[in-house]
Amino acid sequence: MRETILSTRRLSKTYVADGVQTHVLGSVDVELYKGDFTSIMGPSGSGKSTLLYCLSGMDAPTSGQVVFEGEDIARFDEERLSALRAQSFGFVFQAANLVSNLTLFENVAVPGYLKHGRNAAETRRAVDDLINRMGLSEVASHLPRQASGGQKQRCAVARAVVNEPAIVFADEPTGALNRANSIEVLDLLSELNREGKSILMVTHDVRSAVRGNRVLYFEDGAIRGELELSPWDPAHSEEEAYVCEREAMANSWLSSLAW
Repeated sequence: MRETILSTRRLSKTYVADGVQTHVLGSVDVELYKGDFTSIMGPSGSGKSTLLYCLSGMDAPTSGQVVFEGEDIARFDEERLSALRAQSFGFVFQAANLVSNLTLFENVAVPGYLKHGRNAAETRRAVDDLINRMGLSEVASHLPRQASGGQKQRCAVARAVVNEPAIVFADEPTGALNRANSIEVLDLLSELNREGKSILMVTHDVRSAVRGNRVLYFEDGAIRGELELSPWDPAHSEEEAYVCEREAMANSWLSSLAW
């Protein structure tokens, strides 16, 4: 039986601006499973990113529950949420959002020092290992403005996992990258998933979505469908036929949902 790592119960989100209410999430029930790579797809404005932000504690739902490790984090105050995000959650966004006056190494190291139970020397080793793994050794001392888009996003992935989070939340992580750099980032996320990291990724791109073993279709603030795929096989990742077969399955399913 699959182990639930994060779940919601009747999760809703309503924004109010100038007296006008906009209902973005409508009573969402969803379970995310430990070790899964889950992709969320759906039209623009459907609430995909809002769902990710509420699940990760970056935004507060209007009502409902977000349960992680037996606790409803929707009831946490900002101090507890900050601690939770620092210790248990990792984040990768469409823009790398690196600190401009810190080197790539320092961008990874600073959150690394927040990890409980790890001393400075252990943190330094963890950062060194990630910098090497992400292929950033030669540019580790560079500032973000001196790095390419792909290098900055790989740095963002390293920063997201330096504290060994239980879940990595990725919001359109390849949206601003060319195809080659997108593949590099997706390969890294897939590798982390094979090592046991749970991944939740929002994407508009079918080829990116089929990296997951589970795809959720989100529309009008609700989950409208779910597709189960076999785990991504790195042995076939460079075979166009393998990728196209997964894409064809996803496209057929999306078509049935009027994508």
